[in-house]
Amino acid sequence: MQAVIKLIREHPSAARFLVVGGIGFVITMVINYGLKLFVIPQHPVTALALGIIVATVFSYWMNKKWSFDDRGERHTAHEMLLFVIVSVIGVGLNSAPLYLSRYGFGLEVPNVSRTTQEIADFVSGPIIGTMLAMVFRYWAMNKWVFPKRAELVDVLSTTSPSTSPTPTV
Repeated sequence: MQAVIKLIREHPSAARFLVVGGIGFVITMVINYGLKLFVIPQHPVTALALGIIVATVFSYWMNKKWSFDDRGERHTAHEMLLFVIVSVIGVGLNSAPLYLSRYGFGLEVPNVSRTTQEIADFVSGPIIGTMLAMVFRYWAMNKWVFPKRAELVDVLSTTSPSTSPTPTV
């Protein structure tokens, strides 16, 4: 328990990111299973992707206002564009293990029982996919979307035209 408290004190944005991610996970699962069981049972990857997209909108707002509230000096449109790019990659990373499980390994009815299919879906999408996407998103959010002020200055200075005089011949 002491280690967790120390981690939270040393990395508060990471702790807040995990809370937002946990809430996003619940949103994703409710939408995913609502769609998968009652609306589009023949399209599990689509159901998961739609759940992730809705959770991502929530995640942007919460990460901007709470997880990384001490950062985000970029223009809002630029910040949202970067967030969308990172999130699209995250949706792909989150959905890829489920896609591989269903269509690569054939873990779907009639090849396996309904129970095996649902366990494989849960382990591959919500567990493995979420872990892959979470690690990537946290790294990318810190690096590009909500960088620390010093990192932002470094990034902006490397993209702006050089201010040093050009040598003349």
